[in-house]
This record gives sequence, C-alpha cells and structure tokens, in this order.
Amino acid sequence: MSREKLGSRLGFILLSAGCAIGIGNVWKFPYMVGQYGGGIFVLIYIICLIVLGVPVMTMEFALGRASQKSPVRLYQELEPKGSKWHIHGVFALIGNIILMMFYTNVAGWMLQYFFMTATGKLEGLDTNGVGTAFGNMLAEPLWQTVFMAVIVLCGTLVCMTGVKGGLEKVTKVMMIALLAIMVVLAVNSVFLDGASEGLKFYLIPNTENIEKAGLINVIVGAMNQSFFTLSLGIGSMAIFGSYIGKERALLGEAVNVAVLDTFVAVVSGLIIFPACYAYGVKPDAGPSLIFVTLPNVFNNMPMGRLWGSLFFVFLTFAALSTVLAVFENIIACIMDLTSWGRKLTSAVVGIGIFILSLPCVFGFNLLSGIVPFAEGSTIMDLEDFIVSNLLLPIGSLIFCLFCVTRYGWGWKNFVAEANEGKGLKVASWMRWFVTIVIPVIIAVIFVLGIINFNFK
Repeated sequence: MSREKLGSRLGFILLSAGCAIGIGNVWKFPYMVGQYGGGIFVLIYIICLIVLGVPVMTMEFALGRASQKSPVRLYQELEPKGSKWHIHGVFALIGNIILMMFYTNVAGWMLQYFFMTATGKLEGLDTNGVGTAFGNMLAEPLWQTVFMAVIVLCGTLVCMTGVKGGLEKVTKVMMIALLAIMVVLAVNSVFLDGASEGLKFYLIPNTENIEKAGLINVIVGAMNQSFFTLSLGIGSMAIFGSYIGKERALLGEAVNVAVLDTFVAVVSGLIIFPACYAYGVKPDAGPSLIFVTLPNVFNNMPMGRLWGSLFFVFLTFAALSTVLAVFENIIACIMDLTSWGRKLTSAVVGIGIFILSLPCVFGFNLLSGIVPFAEGSTIMDLEDFIVSNLLLPIGSLIFCLFCVTRYGWGWKNFVAEANEGKGLKVASWMRWFVTIVIPVIIAVIFVLGIINFNFK
C-alpha cells in the first residue's frame, strides 16, 4: 500500500502546528505559567523549546520521512538487525492513546463552554458564580460524556476521509481561524483596566516568584510543557514526517512549527493574565483557569456573548486540531500493525478511545473517590502525569539517542535525511550538542522531576 501524501508545504506546517497547537498552549500553558511564577517560567519555557524542542522535533520528522512508517513500525525500517529499539514504538502508541483518554474530555469542556456561552448561561455571573458553574459542569457526567463523544466522533469521521482530503483541508481552515480570533482577543485584554499588573506578572521574570515555586520545579515544568505542547516523544510528529516529500530540509520546518506554536502560547497568555488581574482571578488557579477567567472578560465587554462564543469555538478548534493529529497517529499505527483499511481502523479506534476516555469523565463525579496523588487529584492528573512526566521525556530521550549513536540509526543517516531539500540545515558543529548535551539535559531534568513530584 503506497503512503498517503499531504497536498502542500503549508498543509504540512499547519497540520504539524495543529498537532502542536492545542489546549497545551491555550489551556495548559497559561495555568502552568500561573503556578510556576509567571515571567520566569515563560523565559525558561522558550529556552527549552529552542534548545530541546526544535532538535527533537527535527529528529521525529526525519525518522518518519526516512522510514515512511508510523511510530510503531519506523524502528524496524531503520534499526540495526538484532537491536531492540522497536520496543519504544509500542510505548509511543500507548502514549498517544493515554493522551487521548483525557484530551478528548478537555476538548469536550471547550465545546460545552461554547454552548453555555452562546445560550447566555454564564451571562451576569460574577467571578464566584462562574467558578461554581464550572464545578457544576464537572459534577454532571452525562453531558460531559455527550460532548466528549462529539469530539471523538468528529476525530473519527475526519480521519476516515484520509490525510489530504480530510485532515489537511479541515486543519488549514481551523488553524487560520484560530490565529485570527486570538489576536483580536489579545488586543482587547491588553487594554482592560488593571491589565498592566497582569502583563508585568506574565512578561517580567521575578526572583520572588522563583523562590515561591522552586527553581527545579520551574525548570522541570518548562521542559515537560515544551515537550507536551509540541507533542514530542510519542511519535506524533514522526507520522507527519512520513507524509511529506524531500523538497524541504527538516530543521527549518521544525523551526516554523515551533514559532507558530510559541506565538499561540504567548498570545494566549496575553489574553488570560491581563484579564486575571482586571477581574480579580488568581493566576495560579490551575486547570480551571481559562474557564473561570475568560467568562468574566466576556461578561464585562461589549458584545461579550458573541466574543465568548467565538473564543470557545476557537478553543474547540485548537483542541480538535490536536485530537485529529493524534487520532491519525493511532490510526496509522493500527493500520501498520493489522493491514486493515482506513475506514475500519478509524471506526475501531473511535469506539476504543470513547470507552477509554470514560474514566477521566467520571473521575470528576462518579469516580471522584479515586485520588491518585495529593488530596483533590483526579484520574486525569494520573493520566497527565504518565504522559507529561514519563512518556514524553523518556520518548524524546530515546528518539535522540537512536538518531545520534552508532547503536541506533546513527548521526550520519539522521543528518543526511534531515538536510535533504532546501532550507535551514543541521550543521556539523551541532553534533556534540545533540549527541551529548541534549540527552544529558533531558535525563537530568526527568530525574529531578520525578524526585520533586508531589505523590502525597
């Protein structure tokens, strides 16, 4: 069976960016910034993106393009005979599945908030009232299940139609709409009364905030967030590498995706933090941050219901772009393993993800007695920990070692693939940095993250 191809370079960049740009940028990034000290987290996060994220993304693209396979089969095409690198392919598939087990639920929240905003259910509520509305939504398992099911169904149907006709076409439209709406909302937030304190918290590093959050926690959080937001370590980018031609060198394409990803993350902060300070919402509110902060913004601005509806549509787009990309990764892996057709595989994956997503939905209500870590933690926290703190950093380290050591694919093979085509190329001086420095940084930060994690 010949490999499907994307129709254009723009489609590849927007599709890869769509996988990277999602609720990791707009939901998780702002609350991580709030919890880890504002401006200092933003600075370390951007450094991690440049130093770690772009090189690892380039490797994933190269592995996918060279092998023309999904993550579960790419190692068999490239690894030396008798080696065991391919075991990681199974964990990459598992990582994509666990990611969807909670990501579909959060995407469902976005869609549910769109309907709540559009129908005026949040109008006239103060900060406490909006917080209560979010808590009531989580306590209701039926509607959460319905909206999660809609997200899963959308992912299934689009992926059924194929890469070029479905995935690429839909993602292009969603990504362009997403970027336009974000800029408008950021401009509005920056000019709110009291916004300057929020901008100061967000953009200016503060030593007091470092001491409060703990420097190691800030660094670990920034690295894990950089891998989470770029979907690195579980093969999500490798699959798109397998769908593109040899016309462009891959380092430049990784830079393009990272720039778009960073732009959306930074702009999301410009929407959120000025609004937090304008309406007296604590910036360290955690995962509920955007669901409590933003309705207050919309309740206090002209045509707030319209802007609020547009924003949560955009959030749904952001979430759905990642759902589509990760669904495609899972579907490609299953197709490589079984030789099933795309439609059958899509249906099986859709049903499977729906069933596996139910524990996360029920973790806030029917199964709220299950507390994996500290008091108040949920099943979603456990799933997020497995993906963000374990599978993404370990997977990124394995991809890196496979590409640079003679026991894996090897530096020469990686560079030859990555540098084929026009554009920014991997330079020879980068070898020591990619071979020694990056693996050591990832390993050290990973170990520190496990040591410092609050399992209590």
